[in-house]
Amino acid sequence: MTIGAAMSPHMADLAIAQTQQPNPRHLQHAADAGSKINSLSQQQARKVADDFEAVFLSQMLAHMTAGVKLEEPFGGGPGEDMFRSLLNNEYAKAIASRGGIGVSNQIYRQILALQEV
Repeated sequence: MTIGAAMSPHMADLAIAQTQQPNPRHLQHAADAGSKINSLSQQQARKVADDFEAVFLSQMLAHMTAGVKLEEPFGGGPGEDMFRSLLNNEYAKAIASRGGIGVSNQIYRQILALQEV
C-alpha cells in the first residue's frame, strides 16, 4: 500500500510507525499507557469492538443476500423473510468470533487510544 493521497496524514504516520522497529522510549510509553487503563476497561473495549464488527458483518451479509430469491418448496415465503436477518446475525457473530475481517482490532485500538487522553 502506498502512503499518499488515499491516506490521511495520521494514518500515514501510523503505517510508517508500524513498519519501524520500536525503540525503548516507545515501549515505556506503551507500558505507562497500559497501566492507566485497567483490565476491566480493556475487556469492555474488546467486547464493544467485537460487537461492532458483528453488526457491521451482519449488515454486509444482509446486503449480500438481499437479491437472492429462493424458490418453493425449499426457500422463500414469509418465514424466510422473517428469519433471514436472524441467520445473518448468527453468521456475523460466527465470523467475528473466528477473527473476523480486522475491523474489531482497529476499533479496539482506537477505543484504547481515546481512553489514554
